[in-house]
Amino acid sequence: MIPYPNTPRVGYVVKRYPRYSETFIVNENLAHEEAGLSLDIFALRPSNDSHFQDTMTRVRAPVTYLPASNALNTSECWDELMAAVKTLPGCSAGLKAAQDEVARNVYQAVLLALQARDKGIEYLHAHFATSATTVVRLAALFGGLTYSFTAHAKDIFHDSVEHDDLHHKIQDASSVVTVSDYNIDFLRKKFGGSASKVQRIYNGLDLTRLPFSDPCHRPLCIVAVGRLIEKKGFADLIAACAELYKRNIDFQCQIIGDGPLLDQLNADIQQYGLQHSVKMLGPLPQRDVIACLHEAAVFSAPCVVGIDGNRDGLPTVLLEAMALGVPCISTDVTGIPEAIKHDRTGIIVAQKDVAALADALEHLLSHPQERTRLAQQALQLIERTFGIHQNTSALRAVFNAATANMLNSQKAG
Repeated sequence: MIPYPNTPRVGYVVKRYPRYSETFIVNENLAHEEAGLSLDIFALRPSNDSHFQDTMTRVRAPVTYLPASNALNTSECWDELMAAVKTLPGCSAGLKAAQDEVARNVYQAVLLALQARDKGIEYLHAHFATSATTVVRLAALFGGLTYSFTAHAKDIFHDSVEHDDLHHKIQDASSVVTVSDYNIDFLRKKFGGSASKVQRIYNGLDLTRLPFSDPCHRPLCIVAVGRLIEKKGFADLIAACAELYKRNIDFQCQIIGDGPLLDQLNADIQQYGLQHSVKMLGPLPQRDVIACLHEAAVFSAPCVVGIDGNRDGLPTVLLEAMALGVPCISTDVTGIPEAIKHDRTGIIVAQKDVAALADALEHLLSHPQERTRLAQQALQLIERTFGIHQNTSALRAVFNAATANMLNSQKAG
């Protein structure tokens, strides 16, 4: 493996690793490694998923699980802190800045800074602006490092987001990445000039693993994929399927995923009498998801803004369906219209509008040539805008620029 020119050794930090639903992180890491980037992965907690994507096994980067704060009252913990104060250039000052932070985050940040020093890591990048970025920000202070983070959706929009905390993270980061233009507009309205450093880099797709096929002659099957949580809008999809059933439309619907709403969604299926038409398939490996999508006439992502403010940013599986040739129906939530351009690369309906969703589903199920038209135009957009190599190249350019700025500052100092 030839090191990627001028790019520092990077520590990628996530809350849990691996995560079934976070294929975009795996895809990103694989593309970085293919380009020769030297990468280490750090997780604050182990995975609590029961299923994993098969692509994860191709990632070569070592994974380090940072111990939690259950040792905070032990001599071992104090030994780590004292070692950090003696060896890390910014630890004493950083601990003062961290006095209001959760003890677990401070402890893991100290360990991360020490690991970065030992491994020769010069740069830290976190995914999601929550605990992973908290730890990365503190570790950067302790170790005199540079950091950036990618903000997605829940970490921006959820009611639990502490905006002062997010503001500090944006201010202190060398760069901030987010996954849609909608997110940029939101952050700049919220934080003004501090968010001028935020830039959009879409989650990329490995198109070699997503072969396009024409949807014209596929079975009349609707597929939806995602965590069974409110923001995915699957209750609306089941209600729309009930409307199709009333209209005597011939169809099948498969919902792939797991989550806390499983029992409620199964109850909805029973209530509408859809047991023979709507199937809950549970979580599946990505290869099986792709196989289901290749047999689908329509992909539905009826996303909504949850009562807690939570919402999707731009679902990766929606982009994957577009690449595979599945005509997509989604809603006007956050960054989705940046990919689903109404009547050109898919169909957009208003969120929570069950009648409109049913009409759109019926239209695509009944018009095979229309499915082909939308799928072909969607593929053109995906190839132009969402390729993994072009997007991860842009991210490596962020790393390079931040490192160069840091070196220039050190020289000037």
